[in-house]
Amino acid sequence: MEIQCGVAGVSILSEIKMGHMSFELIAETRAALIAQVAGYASEYLTGVDGRAVAPSTEAVAGLAALCGALPDGPTSADAVVEMLHRYGSPATTVNSAGRYFGFVNGGMVPAALGAAMLVNAWDNNAGLRVLSPVAAELEATAIGWVAELLGLDAEVGRGGIGGAVVTGATMANFCCLAAARYAILERAGWDVEQDGLFGAPPITVVVGEEVHSSLVKALGMLGLGRNRVIRVPVDGQGRMRVDALPHLDANTILCLQAGNVNTGAFDPAAAICPAARVAGTWIHVDGAFGLWAAASPAYKHLTAGYELADSWATDGHKWPNVGYDCGVALVRDAAALKAAMSISAAYLVQGEAREPSHYNPELSRRARGVELWAALRSLGRAGMAGIVERTSAHARRFAEGLRAAGFEVLNDVVINQVLVSFGTPERTLAVVAGLQREGTCWCAATVWQGRTAMRISVSSWVTSEADVEASLGAMVRVATGTAV
Repeated sequence: MEIQCGVAGVSILSEIKMGHMSFELIAETRAALIAQVAGYASEYLTGVDGRAVAPSTEAVAGLAALCGALPDGPTSADAVVEMLHRYGSPATTVNSAGRYFGFVNGGMVPAALGAAMLVNAWDNNAGLRVLSPVAAELEATAIGWVAELLGLDAEVGRGGIGGAVVTGATMANFCCLAAARYAILERAGWDVEQDGLFGAPPITVVVGEEVHSSLVKALGMLGLGRNRVIRVPVDGQGRMRVDALPHLDANTILCLQAGNVNTGAFDPAAAICPAARVAGTWIHVDGAFGLWAAASPAYKHLTAGYELADSWATDGHKWPNVGYDCGVALVRDAAALKAAMSISAAYLVQGEAREPSHYNPELSRRARGVELWAALRSLGRAGMAGIVERTSAHARRFAEGLRAAGFEVLNDVVINQVLVSFGTPERTLAVVAGLQREGTCWCAATVWQGRTAMRISVSSWVTSEADVEASLGAMVRVATGTAV
């Protein structure tokens, strides 16, 4: 169905072009649009629980209505938003209900959703304090709260841990490893930020055999190389083997993993970090979701030893359930992070207080730290622990139910990750495809240590026991009816 341009919208655009539009009319138009969007958003969120998690073939095909040639003339804002809701909303994968388990994705907690809407209305650039005092202050506060929840030093950027709110774990790893690169080469008398890597002393990077691809990508972007790493063999759960570690020294970056993306397993930091610190090695922790286990008294033991590291990367859009475009980089040596990320120019007005752009790759960015602040402020310590404990309990229930139905769970379920095999690789893939078509829930396939499996990642605050039981029933029903 073709949607016509709203006459009022075209008229408003024309008035703006001619400079005749009053502030009152602009405010009125914005208010009407916000009300329209709020109505669509409410309609969408109210209806997601009754929808199949994956969009229908017809809904995806309907996106053609939003594509094609760019129109010659303007389209009113209300018409554009109406098109998005009509064709876009049905073509989404439902992440805001409780039955999406395909990736480690958590639905936004209400406070983060509200903050995101308000942040967009503010339309502030969070790169400099003078551009948005509220963004700068709340970002620093949120970083401090994250450090506290993870059992680290809460003093951020004041001689203690430096931090940045970035887009996700890839950029969080990038920031941390950039700080590591700077610090190691600075000790060797080389200024990598000014002189680059040509002719620089070599840096050794040590990772586990099951290192996450986002960290490897960050190494490539930093010029440290995706393949120029020493890969340490892992055990049957994907944990780095202490007995297989190479020689470590002050020219080495050792990358540990808190929460294997398949099994949820943790590298044995308590057995590795003390000796690595004595050697002067920079210890980095990739803990996109696993590090948040430290926020729970019941699971904190899994993160023992990680507090000895030099840098930590995690995501806000996983267990804290902030929503996408939110990751956190934490670095013990704030000066190293600042040296790797700072920016200056005559026109950039900078004060004495912490400037976000000195710790972040971006100068211009939305105030994503406000959403992180809102989520953590609403959850508090108890709420954050509750998300970790509830979702991990749901994962155990999935494992128990699938074992009871006669299927093989491949991993030790330590937190929120479950790997299940339904037999041959072909049959397992057929079950995953059948489950996605069936629509009750959504899980993805993976290959781990040579085994094809379905991966269940339970991450959302919304997921209920009823969601788990309905999803478990669908898994068993599809699996028992699938023969390959």
